Amino acid sequence: MKKNNKLTVVFWVALFLAAVFIIWGSFLPDNVDAVLGAIDGFIANNFGWFYLLATTGFVIFAIFLVVGPYGRIKLGKPDEKPEYSYFTWFAFLFTAGMGVGLVFFGVAEPLTHYYSPPNADGGTVPAAEESLQYTLFHWGFHPWATYAVVALTLAYFKFRHQAPALISSAFTPLIGDRAKGGLGHSIDVLAVFATIFGIATSLGLGATQITAGLSFTFDGFENNILTQLLVIFIVTILFLLSASTGINRGIRYLSWANIVVAIGLMVFVFILGSTVQMLDSFMTTMGNYIQNLPSMTFSMNAFTGEREFLNAWTLFYWAWWIGWSPFVGTFIARVSRGRTIREFVLGVTAVPVIFSAIWFAIFGVAGIEADNASGGALYELVTSEGEEVALFAFLETMPMDVIVIGLAVLLISSFFITSADSATFVLGMLTTGGRLNPTVNVKVIWGLILSGTAAVLLFSGGLQALEMAMLIAAFPFAVVVILMGISLIKALSSEYDILRLESKQREFEPDYQEESRRELEEKREEFEKSLPDEDVEIEGEEKQ
Repeated sequence: MKKNNKLTVVFWVALFLAAVFIIWGSFLPDNVDAVLGAIDGFIANNFGWFYLLATTGFVIFAIFLVVGPYGRIKLGKPDEKPEYSYFTWFAFLFTAGMGVGLVFFGVAEPLTHYYSPPNADGGTVPAAEESLQYTLFHWGFHPWATYAVVALTLAYFKFRHQAPALISSAFTPLIGDRAKGGLGHSIDVLAVFATIFGIATSLGLGATQITAGLSFTFDGFENNILTQLLVIFIVTILFLLSASTGINRGIRYLSWANIVVAIGLMVFVFILGSTVQMLDSFMTTMGNYIQNLPSMTFSMNAFTGEREFLNAWTLFYWAWWIGWSPFVGTFIARVSRGRTIREFVLGVTAVPVIFSAIWFAIFGVAGIEADNASGGALYELVTSEGEEVALFAFLETMPMDVIVIGLAVLLISSFFITSADSATFVLGMLTTGGRLNPTVNVKVIWGLILSGTAAVLLFSGGLQALEMAMLIAAFPFAVVVILMGISLIKALSSEYDILRLESKQREFEPDYQEESRRELEEKREEFEKSLPDEDVEIEGEEKQ
């Protein structure tokens, strides 16, 4: 079949709006900071409850998909095998989902919560326990359930019914042909912007941490905005080179390398640290997390009025995960063909949560112990220099510190490159009509837009600007994710009825078969009308 290389209206509209934002931030950075701050404060203070309810709904929805009747439905043809092995699949999940963030916050977040916990007195044993509990809360089921809703919806319509790999395609059961018109284009533009700001936040975090690592390792490197912009420039060149190789080479090999190096770093800290304390911490934290999940999930501090922790941490994270969901969801959907719904949801939620719990148990305990041993000097350095120095200040206390810090810088850079590479891939899909392998030129354009956005946000307000942009961009897309879940359930319910009738038709007598055949045909016809049109490229695209 003929390939569709045409750039869509979504590409041009999104490109124009992104360029306007970059120009605005380049010439009026203070104005960008002021406007983002005003909008961010309004959303955080008035709609925080909405983020909490939305992400909680995603967790409940994911549980239902695992235990409900739709778990055996395959994302593809009934006899189709998974495209990637479990190791490669999990490597993709880990790298795309939160690799940079785990490295950035591995020491910084538990240590910060240790001194400023939401409930306990800072610097105490209860504070240490609560710090790891809330850290896992922020990196646990809520983010991965959010990813699962978006990814499963896209994978279901793409591989089960050959729909274009677009966010708007998932809305056909709800809005019909309008998903192919202006309303559908608006949804895809919104997904593009959520992706741009979500990835720009991660690129900004990565750039600041790489700069911090270089300043710790080499004399003459200063941790300032100019160095951060230089890092963004260099890494942009590297991830654009990776993007030119396609998903089965650049992203795949880098994802493998990320997993190996990350596990190696984690094992290094585990062996040289308080091993038994880390194991005990993992068990305790998992128990506290599961036991207190409902109260943490719904806590808005309505009667105390204390919103600093909620706004600075929980709402930021919920917004970040929602903002990342079109990118991570589209990418996970792309690499999950051939898996059942139950296998998919369990793989996307349970495995990353367990890995995150292990990661924070090791780095969190080690960081707090290093701080206690230094008399609080580690935390003082973090508060004065920024969260980006936490990992390197901690690694400086370890044997072979220069080598380990250098390895950590390489790991962050690799995560940086892989996330940006994956993001250009996803943005290319969203702006070329759902093409599974967008052209290199399109990916290069979006790579430059991502780097430009990250640079503008760092220049206009540093990490705070990154966080504000993320909270704002995620707000409207949260509504999109909710509607995607409703659309998926509507489609699954219709298909499940058809599969059930087909099963009954094979079991019963001929008289009943004729009656059920008519009912089955009616349901099939109704179901097919509710689905998006097939993607003509699915058979014609080149392998990359």
